[in-house]
Amino acid sequence: MIKAVLNGCNGKMGRMISEEVSKVPDIEIVAGVDKNADVNPCGYPVFESIDLFNGQADVIIDFSRPDSVFSLVPYAIDTKTALMVATTGLSKEHSELLERAAKTVPVFHTANMSVGVNVVKDLCRSVASVLTEGFDVEITEFHHNQKADAPSGTALMLAEAVRDARGGNSKFVYGRAPQTGKRTESEIGIHAVRGGTMPGEHSVLFAGPDEIIEIRHLALSRRIFALGTLRAARFIVRQGPGLYNMDSTIS
Repeated sequence: MIKAVLNGCNGKMGRMISEEVSKVPDIEIVAGVDKNADVNPCGYPVFESIDLFNGQADVIIDFSRPDSVFSLVPYAIDTKTALMVATTGLSKEHSELLERAAKTVPVFHTANMSVGVNVVKDLCRSVASVLTEGFDVEITEFHHNQKADAPSGTALMLAEAVRDARGGNSKFVYGRAPQTGKRTESEIGIHAVRGGTMPGEHSVLFAGPDEIIEIRHLALSRRIFALGTLRAARFIVRQGPGLYNMDSTIS
């Protein structure tokens, strides 16, 4: 039985993960962490801070805010607990902290827990490595009106895959406004749309002379991210110290 602590347990993703965990026999959430600790709809104890939890766990799952990394990393290191961070919008400082933690404990970090999105990333890398000349790349992402970061971590992940496939010299251009002058070949356009309740959609457009290729992923519910989280949890608890992502689980 995998014992997990769920950080951000009362958020939309936290509740979805709790629901999916309740359906499987091999994972148990032994505690939750949330700023609203008095809300406890899922049957396990909830604490305002992970430092208040003194039980045993195999993995910490984080779907909250970037700054949670500052409290989760010391706890993971002190207790030798695997750490999974699925929160987006991390700064360079957050990422460097995870890299340091990975020298001591297994750390899993991804911008998107969907297996399908990570397959799309690989497809974009493959297409970009072939369509190197004469094809412009534009990435558009759509999310609900409560999403805090823009562009999404997933859009950036896809853009980085394209840039890496093209030799690492492309420049990210966000939104194109205000701007004067023509588009350059080195640009990768990234556009964010926010509205309503849509879980998430990402489109990568390769526009060339007289032809267009579009790779698109549509999330129909948050359940796909919860299922990917369970898959990743089963993976990370078997690993030694190091930094892992969804590629590690599907390769």
